[in-house]
Amino acid sequence: MITNKIVATKKILFLAFLGLLVSSCARHSSPVSSENPWQKMDLVIRSIPQVHFSDKIYNINDFGAVADGKTLNTLAFQKAIQECAANGGGRVLVPNGKYLTGAIHLESNVNLHLEDHAEILFSLNPKDYPIVHTSWEGTEVMNYSPLIYAKNKTNIAVTGKGTLNGQADSTNWWIWSGGKNYGWKKGIPSQNDPTNREVLVDMAERGVPVSERVFGDGRYLRPNFIEFFECNTALVKDIIIINSPFWILHPIKTNNMIIDGVTVNSHGPNNDGCDPEYSQNIVIRNCTFNTGDDCIAIKAGRDGDGRRVAIPSKNIIVQNCKMIDGHGGVVIGSEISAGVNNVFVENCVMDSPNLDRAIRIKTNSRRGGIIENIYVRNLEVGTVKECVLKLNMFYNVYGSQTGNFIPTIRNVSLENVTVKNGGKYSVWAEGYAESPVENITLKNVKIQKVDSLYLLKNVKNINFINTYINEKKVESITN
Repeated sequence: MITNKIVATKKILFLAFLGLLVSSCARHSSPVSSENPWQKMDLVIRSIPQVHFSDKIYNINDFGAVADGKTLNTLAFQKAIQECAANGGGRVLVPNGKYLTGAIHLESNVNLHLEDHAEILFSLNPKDYPIVHTSWEGTEVMNYSPLIYAKNKTNIAVTGKGTLNGQADSTNWWIWSGGKNYGWKKGIPSQNDPTNREVLVDMAERGVPVSERVFGDGRYLRPNFIEFFECNTALVKDIIIINSPFWILHPIKTNNMIIDGVTVNSHGPNNDGCDPEYSQNIVIRNCTFNTGDDCIAIKAGRDGDGRRVAIPSKNIIVQNCKMIDGHGGVVIGSEISAGVNNVFVENCVMDSPNLDRAIRIKTNSRRGGIIENIYVRNLEVGTVKECVLKLNMFYNVYGSQTGNFIPTIRNVSLENVTVKNGGKYSVWAEGYAESPVENITLKNVKIQKVDSLYLLKNVKNINFINTYINEKKVESITN
């Protein structure tokens, strides 16, 4: 009996040792061949935890909500969410009907669920959005709360086939942009007044603590729509989002989030469809983006603020999406100072005379940043206005954007891409002599009806493999 116990103990110890050995080997070797980065994408997807919620349902009508589209229901949403969270979580149900509200703040373990014919109308009164720690164009700030907001929460979701309506148009939020196409006229205050956006950017450059960057009333910086700030394990699924004041889906410093089956239709200024920022392990799939700015724009902070935070965005996966209007289909930048790597885009359709580019990277020597390992495959492009692929280290907006932070762009691959109307250039790439755009590959790419083959400046190693532009095979450039 004693002998058997000794033998069993030895077996257990041996198996434990073997497990440690295997674990150690796994840590010190790469399980994914560098020849096939798509294996890494699959591993990332499998590693993302799924949200799980209690079966308990908290109907907002039971907390005093009125579905007349006129009564302000902010308190009813707040009560339902707090009650749900206090009892271990579950589903906060928004039944069919129109519900007006101010900011909605989620708690951990809460799924805000809209029935198919439910519509949440967000108030146009800025006072209904309290000042919170948020971000504006890549700079952290104390500003108006996003319309739906969560900070430091885990296991959260917004789901259902109902509609989130920001109600923005050229008579309210959009007019703050200072854009003449959005109702602005001389004499109307906007974000571009010298005491507003410029002051925030200067505060960040001088290292002013975020708690002291207090904006809000009278500063005209529009709120984001859905922002999950420093959250983990999140889901946004199936909803329709229209008429946003500003950026629409904004995971910031958030890990392990899935955005699935969402439809975005919003043509206002800075109406990016989805902006993952300082975030990792983000999957955007089965979505439709029809926007006034970039459809998807991967961010990593602006200038000094991005270098302060120093969290790169990585493992961003875009699958089976449709891009219609927009400045770009999938874009990286321009707020990109902390860097972006490991972006995977596959099986997407992009097509509109109002879509400027399919894939775009934009930075400059004030932003800096290392942008690398961008993989695109199985793309179907109808029409783009400017170019299919644009890689630009000289992006310029808001005046001079030159500085001492020379960016890096390298390892960008397009494979199995067809384009019917390619615009002005198939590839437009501009780098610095000391930091060329490096290692660009187009494999099995066919681009038709494009004005010029490419525009290249300081580019090293651009490889065309079985690639045809205007029916002619293109040779690689390896200088």
